[in-house]
Amino acid sequence: MSDVVDLLTPEAVREAGHRMLALARAGGTGFGLHDAALPGLATRVAAVIRRRHPGLRVPFHARWRHFGGRWEALGATLAEPRERARAEFDLAILSVLLDAGAGMAWRYLAADGEALSRSEGLGVASLEMFAAGLFSSRATEPLRADDDRLAAVSAEELARGFQASAENPLAGLEGRAGLLRRLGQVSGALPGARPGGLFDLLARGGSVEARDILRALLRHLGPIWPGRERLGDTWDHPSLGPVPFHKLSQWLAYSLIEPLERAGVAVTGLDALTGLAEYRNGGLFLDGGVLTLRDPADAARELAPGDGLVVEWLALTVALLDEVAPLVRAELGVAEGDFPLVRLLEGGTWFAGRELAAGLREDGGPPLRVRSDGTVF
Repeated sequence: MSDVVDLLTPEAVREAGHRMLALARAGGTGFGLHDAALPGLATRVAAVIRRRHPGLRVPFHARWRHFGGRWEALGATLAEPRERARAEFDLAILSVLLDAGAGMAWRYLAADGEALSRSEGLGVASLEMFAAGLFSSRATEPLRADDDRLAAVSAEELARGFQASAENPLAGLEGRAGLLRRLGQVSGALPGARPGGLFDLLARGGSVEARDILRALLRHLGPIWPGRERLGDTWDHPSLGPVPFHKLSQWLAYSLIEPLERAGVAVTGLDALTGLAEYRNGGLFLDGGVLTLRDPADAARELAPGDGLVVEWLALTVALLDEVAPLVRAELGVAEGDFPLVRLLEGGTWFAGRELAAGLREDGGPPLRVRSDGTVF
């Protein structure tokens, strides 16, 4: 049991990533590693940050960035700070769980007429479903999610909310609905029988460490992962054994920092969490020449999330984000304490990965094709 607990930590994610990096340097993975390309990539990332944030005031890499400012007016209707925080926990948790890859063809038309795709489209769609009360069993309190309603969410309801159809396909609808139903099952044990009850658990002492946010998420929400209840986002590798990522859970932990801070709870130790093992950050290193495929034919194959090559790619992404971070900070002239990894992800690596993909492939998709079931990526 202790081995399982050890895997449910950001330290385990980072340690496995750097073991994979050592294996790649020894020629033991499906990727060639080119350290000499890192400084040039750091320069590219720093340039993206300066262009997008000239004053270097970079917000956290969090789900709130994908709502396009639409939450602020809704959140302001909840005058009591702790109740607003609970609602923001509800929204962030279900929205992040719904954020598995959308596919290249899907589009969403927001209520204000803006056409969106990918993470931004998924984010705004989930926000508009939340605002309409889809996840609340109380007709007079739409801005909440609770166990009874979540446990009954259907794929058909999500299809309508996401405007998905045969002409506008969205991958993994049943997988997403299944996650929300299981979220409803575990939410019954939280304060208020809602995901937002996690706020009350984390806010008890007036301050909380970022790693403890992740631990709470993995402890209380771990059972929602089908077939992976004990290990969560952990995958086997033939040479290294279990390799954890907890990508969605770590992104969710980052997304819960702002609601906690708005409610007066101090969050410390931000860099205990790792970079996110997902395809924009991973694409940055593969499209940017730090990684190359030993077998170029792998670029055309459809891969499953647990395939060895995917596990290697994502673990290397975690470690290489640690390697490129100090180089980017040096380019920007900022200190680690002023520019933690959560700002580097938002300001540069994720967007630099997206820009590289857009320049290399007509659909702007990732360099490796990973099949989504709606519960990962």
